[in-house]
Formats: sequence, C-alpha cells, structure tokens
Amino acid sequence: MKKMMVAAVCLVMFLAGCNNDSKRAGELFQRAELSFASGNYNLAKLQIDSIRTLYPKAVDVRKAGVRLMQQVDLHEQRKTLAYLDSMMQVKQAALDSIKDRFVLEKDTAYQETGNYFYPTQVVEKNIGRSFLRAQVNELGEMLLTSIYCAGGIIHHTAVKVSTDGDLFAQTAPSPDSYETTDLGRPIEKADYRVGKDDGGVAAFIVANQDKRRFRLEFIGDRNYTTTMRTDDVKAIAAVSDLARILSAMEQIRKEQNEANLKLKFVTRKMEEAEKAGKE
Repeated sequence: MKKMMVAAVCLVMFLAGCNNDSKRAGELFQRAELSFASGNYNLAKLQIDSIRTLYPKAVDVRKAGVRLMQQVDLHEQRKTLAYLDSMMQVKQAALDSIKDRFVLEKDTAYQETGNYFYPTQVVEKNIGRSFLRAQVNELGEMLLTSIYCAGGIIHHTAVKVSTDGDLFAQTAPSPDSYETTDLGRPIEKADYRVGKDDGGVAAFIVANQDKRRFRLEFIGDRNYTTTMRTDDVKAIAAVSDLARILSAMEQIRKEQNEANLKLKFVTRKMEEAEKAGKE
C-alpha cells in the first residue's frame, strides 16, 4: 500500500512537471511568434531552439516550434533573395555603364566564357611588343599575362613592377608559361591569376596609377627591363574595375542559387508535413 502511494505521488509530480514545462514552453513559443512577426528572425530561431533544449517533454509546443521554424526559414530566404535581386540590379547597372569600353572576345563554337580586354591591349595592336596585358573573363576572374619578344630567349617565368621610388610588387613563378616563335622571332608568355599568383601586381598598379613611370622587369635566366606605357597602366586599372563588378555579380549568383535551394527544401518539407497531417 505504501509503495502504491509513493508511485501515485511520483506520477502526480511528473504530470505537474510536464504541465509546467508545457506552460513555460508555450510562453516562449509566443515570444518566438512575436519576434517572427516583427521580422527579428534570428531571435525567433534562438527562442525556438530554446524550446527544444529546455522543454523536451513539451511535445505539442515543440511540434508547433518546428512549423514556426519552417515559416521563419521560408521568410528569411525570401528576404535574402529580394536583397540579392536588388544588389544584382545595382551591379548590372554598373556593368552596363562601362562594358562598352572593353572588347569581348568569345568564340561561341568552343568557349562558354568570353574574355574582356581593354581596346589598346588587343593582340592585333601589340604584335612584336613586350608588355603586361590584362584580361578578365565573364565570371570576374582576372589574369595578367607578361609577353616578352625583345629578342633572344630568357625563359622568363615572373615579372616585377616598380615605381621611381623603392616600391615594387613581384609575381610568383607562373603556373602557366609557354614559348613559341613568330617568323623565327622568339615569343614568351606567362600567365598570373590575379589574387593567386600575381603577387599583388595588379593591385600595386591600381594603387599607384598616378605615378609618372612604372618599370616592368621580366625575370628569367637573365632579366629584361622596360618602361610600361601609360595606356598599359590605364588598361590594367580599368580591367581591375571591371573584374570587381563581374566577380561581385558571380558571387551574388552563387548566393541566389544557394537561397533558392534552401527555399525549395523548406517548401518541400512544409508540403510533406501538411500532407502527413491530412492523412
């Protein structure tokens, strides 16, 4: 008899605890609803997570929390997409305002992505000249190419750019250098991916473009130094500006794709839950 009384007391205490948990969980759920309604999605998610952590026995409230979390995720992704769409419009307007200043080279027969050049640096205008060329593809990936054809072979794999003072920037050894001939004249080319192997050369030229003179040194078995033309400095600075816009647009596209995938996932989960509730 005594054992039965103890068991009964324990049951009453358990049920009372459950009721208290449900009450406190319900109050926290209401606060989460208010946070959601006011657009404070981060706070709403924290409050829903707290229900799961603090009141695991409040089953009905936790289920309601799951449904509310889905609503939060849904509205959050829609808000993100609206913001990204507005940012894309801004970047597209910036691109439209300057893209006509560049030449887009793209052979649709074999190229999925074309490359933008500054008009003064297209190949046909620079035959037989040693210089540093800039280009950027439609995804915003910028490339510098050092072209040497001053006579003889130096097997260059890097370049150094310096001003009249002691300031300079130097590329890493090129991961993609090659040599050829044109009518018996040796031509050497080496590519440097901006932000990866260019050693900050592009950024150095942009930051110091108001300097009167840049020296360009080809580094190989022996070195060759020349003075950069003003239009080459202008070309690299202009292509750098274009690259920033294009790379920003590509990043926005990636974030849009990610947000759309999350939106589809949440929508599918909500539809599945609704279908299960009707069965």
